[in-house]
Amino acid sequence: MKTKGTKRNKVNIVTLGCSKNLVDSENIFTQLKGNGYNVTHESQKDDANIVIVNTCGFIDNAKQESVDTILRYADAKEAGLVDKVYVTGCLSHRYKDELAVEIPTVDAWFGTNELPRLLKTLKADYKQELVGERLLTTPAHYAYLKIAEGCDRPCSFCAIPLMRGGHVSRSIDELVTEAKSLARRGTKELILIAQDLTYYGLDIYKKRNLSELLNHLADVEGIDWIRLQYAYPSGFPLDVLDVMRERSNICKYLDMPLQSGSTEMLKLMRRGITREKTEDLIKTIRDKVPGIALRTTLIAGHPGETEEMFEETLEFVERTRFDRLGVFAYSHEDQTHSFTMPDDVPADVKQQRTDDIMAVQQDISWSLNQAKIGNTYKVLFDRKEGGYFIGRTEFDSPEVDNEVLISAEQYVRVGDFANVKINNAEEFDLYGQLV
Repeated sequence: MKTKGTKRNKVNIVTLGCSKNLVDSENIFTQLKGNGYNVTHESQKDDANIVIVNTCGFIDNAKQESVDTILRYADAKEAGLVDKVYVTGCLSHRYKDELAVEIPTVDAWFGTNELPRLLKTLKADYKQELVGERLLTTPAHYAYLKIAEGCDRPCSFCAIPLMRGGHVSRSIDELVTEAKSLARRGTKELILIAQDLTYYGLDIYKKRNLSELLNHLADVEGIDWIRLQYAYPSGFPLDVLDVMRERSNICKYLDMPLQSGSTEMLKLMRRGITREKTEDLIKTIRDKVPGIALRTTLIAGHPGETEEMFEETLEFVERTRFDRLGVFAYSHEDQTHSFTMPDDVPADVKQQRTDDIMAVQQDISWSLNQAKIGNTYKVLFDRKEGGYFIGRTEFDSPEVDNEVLISAEQYVRVGDFANVKINNAEEFDLYGQLV
């Protein structure tokens, strides 16, 4: 490791949490590069003298990971291995006053909307001309496109509005400009993200305008796939389904966190929808877009969740047969409405319910994947690893969904599409050969 002061400044950005945080880190990266900084993202060399930790504050486990990471670099500073440690992101936004007292070694704390102040601290200018010219930390062939920030939903369990503020949409023109810039640099897949995609446009266009945005993005030359993540079921704009069905480069894929399959629990969660209306929406989605892959997320052990409510959710999962599903054990977040309720489901029960749901989903996933054997799919290849080229179909998002593996003896270039015939399948992986 270097000693302090022997080289010009090098910055390492460490990102924790979701893809929305990753986009924020990419924007920091881009601005610092534009100011002439030597910048890395999650460098394994530990040779940077300035570290920026972009934190997550979503649930207990994520908060603990963020604190542990901050402490690691605070200790490195104490040992003289780094000069400066800066912390930004959701955890910092929410708890920076308390954290500054607990971890005084950190040089400065920043909120989620304080990029200009962070840059100023580093004696860098915020360059407006770099907006939309984001440098990627993902492989060049796919990129996350954040279409809005913040959330206006009143969900009882969620602290995101405390960390990200209210919903603010980006304009269609700005997003299309960014999409064109990404396409020119080799991006083939855009993954649309926001706290709530389906609220898009209400603030600036006075209507839900996701369908118009999709049509404009689908016209961008070079973009082969557009994927939707983080849709909200209540008030879902059905015209989005028409665009998804009509435009060939919009993936038949929808990530729509539902949180529960019990009407009574959904009411406690302040989700603004019932199980019956949810089931009607899912039927409409599947009718309008045949073959669509639906991904959802559930919470196990929210305050007041009885065994009967949980069984209703479990039956909902069995009946609906989601293509992809994840479960969080409930985390008791201060300043949320749910925090006013007793956290009355024991930790071991939360974990058991989480395990029970995932066991059901594993069986569903295995069954759905077995049905894919013998079929041929268009696959986008992300990487080579352990004797395999590994990619995804249009029904799978990076890192969280199924992957398609072919033997590295069959050559394919990472970042390219290829047709693959599936000849074997496990619960969460497909195996095939090039056609």
